[in-house]
Amino acid sequence: MSHPVELLRGALAADPSRPLVTFYDDATGDRVELSVKTFDNWVAKTANLLVDGLGAVPSGRVALALPGHWQTAVWLFACWSAGLTAVPVGDGAIPGDADIVAAEPARLAEAARSAADVVGLSLDSLGAPLAECPPGVIDYAVEVRAYGDRFPGGVLDAGAPVVEFAGRTLTGTELLAEARALGTPESSRVLTTVGFDTPEGLLKGLLGPLTSGGSVIICQNLDRTGLERRISVEHVTSVI
Repeated sequence: MSHPVELLRGALAADPSRPLVTFYDDATGDRVELSVKTFDNWVAKTANLLVDGLGAVPSGRVALALPGHWQTAVWLFACWSAGLTAVPVGDGAIPGDADIVAAEPARLAEAARSAADVVGLSLDSLGAPLAECPPGVIDYAVEVRAYGDRFPGGVLDAGAPVVEFAGRTLTGTELLAEARALGTPESSRVLTTVGFDTPEGLLKGLLGPLTSGGSVIICQNLDRTGLERRISVEHVTSVI
């Protein structure tokens, strides 16, 4: 394997029904669990939206003004599947040269000031539409469901940029090499509260576990009083 998308393909071939991403929002009490197959379906739909709906072409840049969330993980893999460079910014500044911006509700006004196509994500745990969709903004939850759950794609270019963050741009080969270098133990269950706009969040909290056949528990608005119980219930092997 030389590209991060191959991690997902490998997991799909090995056991499509096993849990891959589990998401908690302790502010709402929501819990969502996505199997490899379900996660892959969301990735495919999103990649089809990017390419067929928004006209994205390889080497395009997609800014992700999103927190740590299962939908953010989907967007990362969708960008990589479509040959795009993901630029996760979390709550940082949205780059002015992005072709597409995916933004949470609180960032939509800022995103709309750019020249990019703007996609709004409600970040509802179950994928509900935006409570209010500003003019000119594409409501992700409404639009994505119309797209197919298989993405044809093409040959993955492991030497092309896949992510830009922390002042660095990494190719697929480089990103995957850094994830593997972590040596994440086999079948790890990693709980993370760190956004994917940091090397720690992206590598330790998402890609590292996938290199070892593991899975991820993403926690938003973590209530630390219940952390020990969650570690036990979810069979967590490490926390970042």
